[in-house]
Amino acid sequence: PELEIPRFRFGKGGQGVGQGEGNPGDPVAIDPDAEGTSEAGSEPGEHILEVELTIEELAEIMAEELELPHIEPRGKKNISADKDKYVGIAKTGPESLRHFKRTFRQAMRRQIMSGTYDPTDPKVWPIREDKRYRSWRTTFEPESNAVIIYMMDVSGSMGDVQKELVRLTSFWIDTWLISQYKGVERRFIIHDAEAREVDSETFFHTRESGGTRISSAYEVCLKLIHEEFSPEDYNIYPFHFSDGDNFRDDDEKALKHLEELVPVANIFCYGQVEGGYGSGHFNQLIQEKVEDKEKILTADIKDKDGIYDALKAFLGTGR
Repeated sequence: PELEIPRFRFGKGGQGVGQGEGNPGDPVAIDPDAEGTSEAGSEPGEHILEVELTIEELAEIMAEELELPHIEPRGKKNISADKDKYVGIAKTGPESLRHFKRTFRQAMRRQIMSGTYDPTDPKVWPIREDKRYRSWRTTFEPESNAVIIYMMDVSGSMGDVQKELVRLTSFWIDTWLISQYKGVERRFIIHDAEAREVDSETFFHTRESGGTRISSAYEVCLKLIHEEFSPEDYNIYPFHFSDGDNFRDDDEKALKHLEELVPVANIFCYGQVEGGYGSGHFNQLIQEKVEDKEKILTADIKDKDGIYDALKAFLGTGR
């Protein structure tokens, strides 16, 4: 399976964008050479199913597909609050909760089935049996806080393809964690031989030409947690993406900082993407040198198909 961020796509057979003359109301994506007839056609048309999804619904689909367990938050801010949530449609209820769209849809359906609907005079008159109401349920929602700290190698070997893999992966990480916590903050750290905190736009569109010192990113991450995100109050999720190349004399320092990060984080996730010159050695180094790997989750992301397995590895622990 391949996961992508939902986006607009060009229709089939297009030769350009906004090409040729047109008037308001003209149909689009129709073959200009096709001849119309007054008789019913025999060729199949294009069928497009439009579905509106909330972030919560998208997260539910994601959880079902990846078989993700719900997260058990930690921290003293992990308290619960009662919340009334609209969960469906009922045939009875107070007028203040009447669902007008569903009511008129039901009325139109009844009139069409009974033969009383007139397309030339499209009036819809709901009766009592047509009325539909929002139904609700009281749920308990955690009010714990979380912070996602994204770190990415932006050295010369990390190109646009690698950044796109990181962007897609981070979208689905955000979707899942935002559905699990009341408040989620996101921070971004980029690094080559040096690291700094940036905004999301800079994070995904910066490329440097220098070498790589992974320890610099972990230092900034530790400083950020120490100054702003106490582990007693926050559920902390550091995610680091790199092609695995690192200065050999920096490996020991990077592993030392990694072992300092693990105790303060819910989990630490390392995604190694396939760089322009292949993958480096850092993932293997983690497997060989780090003793406490219970909360360290790693994944190789060679292409878009690898995102699926990475998400399952990162988010499948329920932490």
